[in-house]
Amino acid sequence: MTVEGGAARPAGAPRESGRSGGAERPEGGSGGEAAVPEGRGRQVRRLSFDDESGVVPLARDFTRQALYDWGWLPAAGADQRAAAEDVLLVVSELVTNACLHAGGPDALGLTCDNKVIRIEVTDRGTGQPAPRTPHRAGRPGGHGMFIVQRLCLDWGVVRTPGVTGKTVWAELGAPA
Repeated sequence: MTVEGGAARPAGAPRESGRSGGAERPEGGSGGEAAVPEGRGRQVRRLSFDDESGVVPLARDFTRQALYDWGWLPAAGADQRAAAEDVLLVVSELVTNACLHAGGPDALGLTCDNKVIRIEVTDRGTGQPAPRTPHRAGRPGGHGMFIVQRLCLDWGVVRTPGVTGKTVWAELGAPA
């Protein structure tokens, strides 16, 4: 195991940092934020994939650990369990879309405060994600952004002028 930023990780595992680049943050936040203990304001986690394989389960495991660290898991009740499962599903959908349509994700960012969790997936793709219309519930595939749209308070895409790729973000309400 190697240790980076105080967190142990297996050799070759993707790097995690407590940073979120300002260019990816549509709300204009500055970089350099570190994870903050539960109940003490905004908490940030970032995972860089750096040519890793198996990125969807890796992203889910990373998110699950953040949810444990932030007190969402283990769930105290059905509402909290459902909120955590929704976050994990949205992460899976956004990372899978980056794999299928954008050559794979570059990074996953998670930001949580007492009211909202924000998921950001960056990639080098030029496409524009959108729910397929008409949505065909009985057919396989094509449900990712429809699911994101249904589960999230809001979602969108941010592009930085002069930079290849985009950040797809989604926000979900924190459990009560």
